[in-house]
Amino acid sequence: MTRSEKDKMLAGELYRPEGPEILADVARTAEWLARYNAPGVMDPAARHALLRAFLAEAGPDTVVRPPFYCDLGYNIRLGRNVFLNYNCTILDIMPVEIGDFTLIGPGVQILAADHPRDPAQRRALLEFGRPVRIGANCWIGAGALVLPGVTVGDDAIIGAGSVVTRDVPPGATVAGNPARPVRRTAPAG
Repeated sequence: MTRSEKDKMLAGELYRPEGPEILADVARTAEWLARYNAPGVMDPAARHALLRAFLAEAGPDTVVRPPFYCDLGYNIRLGRNVFLNYNCTILDIMPVEIGDFTLIGPGVQILAADHPRDPAQRRALLEFGRPVRIGANCWIGAGALVLPGVTVGDDAIIGAGSVVTRDVPPGATVAGNPARPVRRTAPAG
């Protein structure tokens, strides 16, 4: 039995993004994003209800300021009291989990989507993904990039404009391109 491109994508294997199920999901996401990002004032409770109805999880008191962008939505889990500022992008072809009380600055990109290193596979338009996990009580500064497969530990801080290519230990502060440790902070009690 042949597996669908969506099944391959969700398993983290090489897949072709033009699979019909994937294209249908992307179209559904585009419609939702148009509603979520529509100009005008929306009641915070109504906006949160949209998040809860569309994402895999959006915990209580979570705020995602529009505009917001994602691939699919159903692979995004946001804990309680998570805050994403304006213009954040999450490429969620694989699970992206963000823990309770994490603050994410404007223009942050969290990318679970990746491309093969082999040029023949790229020419064949293959892609794959790796999950991203961001712990609780983290702070990610404006314009930072969190790359595929990265885990950010609880209480970590990522400096503005950083490119996070490797896991960040709990309580660490990292900054730069690529992000490197600056100092460790005591975990919240």
